Amino acid sequence: MRSRIKYLNLLTIWLNQLVNMNKLKDATSEKLILNAAKNIFIKKGMDGARMQEIADEAGINKALLHYYFRNKQQLFEAVFMNAFSLLAPQLNSILNDESSIEDKIIQFTSNYISFMSQHPYLPSFVIQEINRNPEFIIHLKEKPQFPNTQKFKLQVENEVKNGVLKPIDAEQLFINIISMCIFPFMGKPLIKVFLNADDGHFIKLMEKRKTEVSSFIINSIQA
Repeated sequence: MRSRIKYLNLLTIWLNQLVNMNKLKDATSEKLILNAAKNIFIKKGMDGARMQEIADEAGINKALLHYYFRNKQQLFEAVFMNAFSLLAPQLNSILNDESSIEDKIIQFTSNYISFMSQHPYLPSFVIQEINRNPEFIIHLKEKPQFPNTQKFKLQVENEVKNGVLKPIDAEQLFINIISMCIFPFMGKPLIKVFLNADDGHFIKLMEKRKTEVSSFIINSIQA
Protein backbone atom coordinates (compact mmCIF):
# COMPACT_ATOMS: atom_id res chain seq x y z
CA MET A 1 0.00 0.00 0.00
CA ARG A 2 2.81 2.39 0.94
CA SER A 3 4.68 1.60 -2.25
CA ARG A 4 1.53 2.33 -4.28
CA ILE A 5 1.05 5.70 -2.56
CA LYS A 6 4.70 6.51 -3.14
CA TYR A 7 4.30 5.57 -6.80
CA LEU A 8 1.22 7.79 -7.15
CA ASN A 9 3.02 10.69 -5.49
CA LEU A 10 5.98 10.33 -7.83
CA LEU A 11 3.63 10.10 -10.81
CA THR A 12 1.85 13.30 -9.71
CA ILE A 13 5.16 15.13 -9.35
CA TRP A 14 6.27 13.93 -12.80
CA LEU A 15 3.00 15.02 -14.41
CA ASN A 16 3.21 18.46 -12.77
CA GLN A 17 6.78 18.86 -13.99
CA LEU A 18 5.69 17.86 -17.49
CA VAL A 19 2.85 20.41 -17.46
CA ASN A 20 5.21 23.14 -16.22
CA MET A 21 7.76 22.25 -18.89
CA ASN A 22 5.07 22.48 -21.59
CA LYS A 23 3.92 25.86 -20.25
CA LEU A 24 7.51 27.12 -20.27
CA LYS A 25 7.99 25.79 -23.79
CA ASP A 26 4.78 27.51 -24.94
CA ALA A 27 5.83 30.82 -23.34
CA THR A 28 9.28 30.59 -24.92
CA SER A 29 7.85 29.78 -28.36
CA GLU A 30 5.36 32.63 -28.15
CA LYS A 31 8.07 35.09 -27.13
CA LEU A 32 10.23 33.90 -30.03
CA ILE A 33 7.34 34.42 -32.46
CA LEU A 34 6.54 37.90 -31.11
CA ASN A 35 10.17 39.00 -31.43
CA ALA A 36 10.34 37.65 -34.98
CA ALA A 37 7.07 39.35 -35.91
CA LYS A 38 8.27 42.65 -34.48
CA ASN A 39 11.42 42.48 -36.62
CA ILE A 40 9.41 41.79 -39.78
CA PHE A 41 6.82 44.47 -39.02
CA ILE A 42 9.61 47.02 -38.50
CA LYS A 43 11.17 46.10 -41.85
CA LYS A 44 8.01 45.75 -43.94
CA GLY A 45 5.10 47.19 -42.00
CA MET A 46 1.75 45.53 -41.42
CA ASP A 47 0.73 45.30 -45.09
CA GLY A 48 4.09 44.14 -46.39
CA ALA A 49 4.69 41.44 -43.78
CA ARG A 50 3.91 37.81 -44.59
CA MET A 51 3.23 35.00 -42.14
CA GLN A 52 5.76 32.78 -43.88
CA GLU A 53 8.45 35.43 -43.43
CA ILE A 54 7.63 35.63 -39.73
CA ALA A 55 7.78 31.85 -39.41
CA ASP A 56 11.16 31.81 -41.16
CA GLU A 57 12.44 34.61 -38.91
CA ALA A 58 11.34 32.64 -35.84
CA GLY A 59 12.87 29.41 -37.18
CA ILE A 60 9.58 27.50 -37.08
CA ASN A 61 7.15 26.16 -39.69
CA LYS A 62 4.08 28.08 -40.74
CA ALA A 63 1.71 25.50 -39.22
CA LEU A 64 3.18 26.08 -35.76
CA LEU A 65 2.91 29.83 -36.23
CA HIS A 66 -0.80 29.45 -37.02
CA TYR A 67 -1.17 27.26 -33.95
CA TYR A 68 -0.23 30.24 -31.78
CA PHE A 69 -1.74 33.00 -33.95
CA ARG A 70 -4.52 32.31 -36.45
CA ASN A 71 -3.75 35.24 -38.72
CA LYS A 72 -1.50 38.27 -39.22
CA GLN A 73 -3.97 40.68 -37.63
CA GLN A 74 -4.08 38.67 -34.41
CA LEU A 75 -0.30 38.47 -34.37
CA PHE A 76 0.06 42.21 -35.00
CA GLU A 77 -2.30 42.99 -32.13
CA ALA A 78 -0.30 40.70 -29.85
CA VAL A 79 2.94 42.47 -30.82
CA PHE A 80 1.30 45.83 -30.22
CA MET A 81 -0.11 44.88 -26.81
CA ASN A 82 3.25 43.48 -25.81
CA ALA A 83 4.93 46.78 -26.71
CA PHE A 84 2.14 48.87 -25.21
CA SER A 85 2.48 47.02 -21.90
CA LEU A 86 6.09 48.23 -21.77
CA LEU A 87 5.42 51.86 -22.71
CA ALA A 88 2.16 52.61 -20.88
CA PRO A 89 3.44 52.12 -17.30
CA GLN A 90 6.39 54.42 -18.01
CA LEU A 91 4.16 57.20 -19.30
CA ASN A 92 1.61 56.72 -16.53
CA SER A 93 4.35 56.95 -13.92
CA ILE A 94 5.69 60.19 -15.43
CA LEU A 95 2.24 61.80 -15.62
CA ASN A 96 1.42 60.94 -12.03
CA ASP A 97 4.67 61.49 -10.15
CA GLU A 98 5.44 64.55 -8.01
CA SER A 99 7.74 66.32 -10.47
CA SER A 100 7.05 69.70 -12.08
CA ILE A 101 5.26 70.11 -15.39
CA GLU A 102 8.59 71.00 -17.01
CA ASP A 103 10.20 67.79 -15.77
CA LYS A 104 7.17 65.78 -16.86
CA ILE A 105 7.44 67.20 -20.37
CA ILE A 106 11.17 66.41 -20.54
CA GLN A 107 10.73 62.84 -19.31
CA PHE A 108 7.59 62.17 -21.34
CA THR A 109 9.05 63.32 -24.66
CA SER A 110 12.34 61.51 -24.11
CA ASN A 111 10.69 58.22 -23.16
CA TYR A 112 8.05 58.43 -25.87
CA ILE A 113 10.44 59.22 -28.71
CA SER A 114 12.93 56.58 -27.53
CA PHE A 115 10.19 53.98 -27.50
CA MET A 116 8.82 54.95 -30.89
CA SER A 117 12.33 54.78 -32.34
CA GLN A 118 12.47 51.17 -31.18
CA HIS A 119 8.92 50.39 -32.33
CA PRO A 120 8.34 52.59 -35.42
CA TYR A 121 5.49 50.43 -36.68
CA LEU A 122 3.22 51.30 -33.72
CA PRO A 123 1.88 54.76 -34.74
CA SER A 124 0.64 53.63 -38.15
CA PHE A 125 -0.86 50.51 -36.58
CA VAL A 126 -2.82 52.53 -34.03
CA ILE A 127 -4.21 54.88 -36.71
CA GLN A 128 -5.02 51.91 -38.94
CA GLU A 129 -6.85 50.13 -36.14
CA ILE A 130 -8.78 53.23 -35.07
CA ASN A 131 -9.96 53.79 -38.66
CA ARG A 132 -10.80 50.11 -39.14
CA ASN A 133 -12.20 49.47 -35.69
CA PRO A 134 -13.13 52.55 -33.57
CA GLU A 135 -13.77 50.27 -30.60
CA PHE A 136 -10.07 49.43 -30.51
CA ILE A 137 -9.07 52.52 -28.54
CA ILE A 138 -11.94 51.98 -26.09
CA HIS A 139 -10.74 48.44 -25.48
CA LEU A 140 -7.21 49.76 -25.08
CA LYS A 141 -8.30 52.36 -22.54
CA GLU A 142 -9.76 49.61 -20.36
CA LYS A 143 -6.28 48.23 -19.74
CA PRO A 144 -5.19 48.96 -16.15
CA GLN A 145 -1.86 50.41 -17.29
CA PHE A 146 -3.43 52.92 -19.70
CA PRO A 147 -1.98 56.38 -18.89
CA ASN A 148 -4.18 58.59 -16.72
CA THR A 149 -3.86 62.31 -17.50
CA GLN A 150 -6.09 63.65 -14.71
CA LYS A 151 -3.27 64.61 -12.35
CA PHE A 152 -1.32 66.19 -15.21
CA LYS A 153 -4.31 68.37 -16.15
CA LEU A 154 -4.91 69.48 -12.57
CA GLN A 155 -1.23 70.28 -12.13
CA VAL A 156 -1.20 72.43 -15.28
CA GLU A 157 -4.29 74.31 -14.08
CA ASN A 158 -2.66 74.96 -10.69
CA GLU A 159 0.61 76.16 -12.21
CA VAL A 160 -1.31 78.50 -14.50
CA LYS A 161 -3.22 79.92 -11.52
CA ASN A 162 0.03 80.36 -9.58
CA GLY A 163 1.67 82.20 -12.46
CA VAL A 164 4.27 79.49 -13.12
CA LEU A 165 2.87 78.83 -16.60
CA LYS A 166 1.27 81.08 -19.17
CA PRO A 167 -2.50 80.65 -19.57
CA ILE A 168 -2.83 77.40 -21.49
CA ASP A 169 -5.45 74.69 -21.64
CA ALA A 170 -4.06 71.47 -20.14
CA GLU A 171 -5.68 69.26 -22.75
CA GLN A 172 -4.30 71.37 -25.58
CA LEU A 173 -0.86 71.16 -24.00
CA PHE A 174 -1.06 67.37 -23.85
CA ILE A 175 -2.19 67.22 -27.49
CA ASN A 176 0.77 69.43 -28.46
CA ILE A 177 3.21 67.13 -26.68
CA ILE A 178 1.80 63.95 -28.21
CA SER A 179 1.55 65.49 -31.69
CA MET A 180 5.11 66.77 -31.76
CA CYS A 181 6.41 63.41 -30.61
CA ILE A 182 4.40 61.14 -32.85
CA PHE A 183 4.15 63.01 -36.17
CA PRO A 184 7.75 62.43 -37.32
CA PHE A 185 7.15 58.67 -37.10
CA MET A 186 3.79 58.93 -38.88
CA GLY A 187 5.24 61.19 -41.57
CA LYS A 188 8.68 59.60 -41.83
CA PRO A 189 8.66 59.11 -45.64
CA LEU A 190 7.53 62.72 -46.17
CA ILE A 191 10.09 64.13 -43.76
CA LYS A 192 12.90 62.11 -45.35
CA VAL A 193 11.99 63.50 -48.79
CA PHE A 194 11.69 67.11 -47.61
CA LEU A 195 14.99 66.99 -45.71
CA ASN A 196 16.76 64.71 -48.20
CA ALA A 197 17.54 62.43 -45.26
CA ASP A 198 18.40 58.74 -45.27
CA ASP A 199 17.49 56.35 -42.45
CA GLY A 200 20.68 57.08 -40.56
CA HIS A 201 20.08 60.81 -40.60
CA PHE A 202 16.45 60.31 -39.58
CA ILE A 203 17.57 58.33 -36.53
CA LYS A 204 19.90 61.17 -35.55
CA LEU A 205 17.07 63.67 -35.99
CA MET A 206 14.85 61.65 -33.66
CA GLU A 207 17.58 61.40 -31.06
CA LYS A 208 18.01 65.18 -31.11
CA ARG A 209 14.25 65.65 -31.09
CA LYS A 210 14.02 64.22 -27.55
CA THR A 211 15.34 67.53 -26.23
CA GLU A 212 14.17 69.80 -29.07
CA VAL A 213 10.50 69.06 -28.44
CA SER A 214 10.65 69.48 -24.68
CA SER A 215 12.68 72.71 -24.93
CA PHE A 216 10.32 74.16 -27.54
CA ILE A 217 7.20 73.39 -25.48
CA ILE A 218 8.64 74.51 -22.14
CA ASN A 219 9.87 77.82 -23.59
CA SER A 220 6.42 78.43 -25.05
CA ILE A 221 4.51 77.90 -21.79
CA GLN A 222 6.81 79.34 -19.12
CA ALA A 223 5.47 82.58 -17.60
